[in-house]
Amino acid sequence: MSSKTYLIGVDTGGTYTDAAVIEAQGHKVVASAKSITTKGDLSIGVSGAIRAAVARLPQGLKPENISLVSVSTTLATNAVVEGHGSAVGVILIGFDPAMAERTGIAKAFPGMPIAMIAGGHNHSGDEVCPLDVAALETAVAAMPVDAFAIASAFAVRNPSHEHRTRDIVMRITGKPATLSTELTSALDAPRRALTAVLNARLISRVSMLISAVRRSMAELGISCPLMIVKGDGTLALAERVALRPIETVLSGPAASLVGASWLCGRKDFIMSDMGGTTTDLGVLAHGRPQVAEHGAEVGGWRTMVKAIDVKTIGLGGDSEISIGLNGRIDVGPQRVAPIALLASRYPEVVALLEADLADTDGGSMHGKFVLRPFGAGAETLSAEVSPREAEILALVDERPRPIRKIAVSAAAQRALASLKRKGLVQTGGFTPSDAAHVLGLQDNWPGEAARIAAKLIVRFRDMRLGDAERVEAFCRDVWSETVRRTSKVILDTAFGKSFGEDGLIDSVCSGRRSLGLAKVSLSPTVPVVAVGGPVKVYYGEVAKRLDCEMIFPPFFDVANAVGAATGVIASVVSVAVEGDGSGLFRVHGGAGVQSFTSGSAALAAAEGIARQAALAAVMQMGAHDPQVQMSVTKSHLPDAVDDNGILEALVRAEAIGRPETA
Repeated sequence: MSSKTYLIGVDTGGTYTDAAVIEAQGHKVVASAKSITTKGDLSIGVSGAIRAAVARLPQGLKPENISLVSVSTTLATNAVVEGHGSAVGVILIGFDPAMAERTGIAKAFPGMPIAMIAGGHNHSGDEVCPLDVAALETAVAAMPVDAFAIASAFAVRNPSHEHRTRDIVMRITGKPATLSTELTSALDAPRRALTAVLNARLISRVSMLISAVRRSMAELGISCPLMIVKGDGTLALAERVALRPIETVLSGPAASLVGASWLCGRKDFIMSDMGGTTTDLGVLAHGRPQVAEHGAEVGGWRTMVKAIDVKTIGLGGDSEISIGLNGRIDVGPQRVAPIALLASRYPEVVALLEADLADTDGGSMHGKFVLRPFGAGAETLSAEVSPREAEILALVDERPRPIRKIAVSAAAQRALASLKRKGLVQTGGFTPSDAAHVLGLQDNWPGEAARIAAKLIVRFRDMRLGDAERVEAFCRDVWSETVRRTSKVILDTAFGKSFGEDGLIDSVCSGRRSLGLAKVSLSPTVPVVAVGGPVKVYYGEVAKRLDCEMIFPPFFDVANAVGAATGVIASVVSVAVEGDGSGLFRVHGGAGVQSFTSGSAALAAAEGIARQAALAAVMQMGAHDPQVQMSVTKSHLPDAVDDNGILEALVRAEAIGRPETA
């Protein structure tokens, strides 16, 4: 048996869990595999993917030869895009009504309990008024939620009220609480509050993933560090990420960008990563990923989490297909289990579809199914539900049932939608993957069920054509619309902005390539690197419509898992120094405010605080022998002759290291 050591990268996507085995010494991928993601018990899919990948190694692989397991995930991204998450109570300290409205929380999450409590600090870190503990205790006790999000005015200058509030929340409820200052050092309190809410909604989901991977590792006899990919493409120990799951938003595409670069060796390209639920696009320029310094945007929300600058849309192989106004085909943003996948796991789906086809009255619920999440047992369905939701949930089991027989009223349909948001059920329907099976472009699963489902959708459309012609034309339209939307989001990424439904852009992306009497063409100036399982089905045509170089790197279908195993650990800490013009300098570090009467002394203190904090952060995240790079930007008074004339300065420390491996 070889003494070589190996890294295992895992990615849990909406449909598949991918695994890649990398030989550490040779820096090469030696095996990869996929397994169906089992949302009810993620460990089933994780173990399946790792086992299948290891089984492809001719010499086998002993657990002691595995030095690192690293995981990227789309769980957080998909949850934000699809609006899923735990019930959260929001505590806003020192906010006025206008500030609370600017958070966008009430609009984004109607009915979410929000309490505005007196307290907070000013720009200098001085307390504006004492924290109203009595009002806080009353508000917290009245919130029947799973987690809390806490944001205080100018908490980045003085976080004491946030810390005290968390202590009170823990004493009264024992529930997890997210502090806005633990996620970002930016002053914008409303956006900090929204970011804290998104984080609190995700804690249970990412904790579930970490527990699942650990169960898989124990089952396989693997004992080594477990790392999670963050949204900026860097790694952190799983234990640290568990309480900051918002940092894993865009983890999947970040890992894909790292993996795509590692696999293709290019330094400048647009990456397009198409999965089951989303398509994610990022840019590598001069060998470095573009990072959204002002916060990642996901599902229409601008967070304050540092992440690669990625555009994420609800478009994937498993996007739900629906017919909109004027017969328009709509793709996504909701994900459903493809009909062909359901039929491969549950053969009775074919008979259920045929029964729907025999019902000549038709109906929008025909060809749609509901079932428990793959891998779910009774113990995984413990979330709080209303009496009406409980009635509906009792009708759903592990095998598909027609939605039209479960949700027989508007109230039942609302209850079913709520159960899906809570992750207690999944639905199945027609998807681009099904259309690709009908067209012979994909063969993951048997295609007969997909053909029947397509026939259900088109049976009353264009009666001049025969059934087979209608089905073929419809599936071709679904495929073409998926290509069109993919092409458009690639152009948006190349432009650096979206032009909306522009006629010129649509003529290119739809393949017409003409507008009026003019021939039109638009192309990215850099190659497009396509990764993700479905890309070979659509991206050849995308390349034709955009007339661009399209690269499918080796192991393109598991690039995210490759990126998970090849990342580094990094942390950036910024410390602000403010001068008041009279010889007093304030240093705003994580422990509060320190005052100095010398500008150079204040800068030295800030550099020490930033360096120590960055090193401590990467060490806590599992880095080995990290290195630190320092930078300082200064703004002086007009007549300043030295650093005693500083008006403001920002000291930045970046610590980088490789994971400590077993």
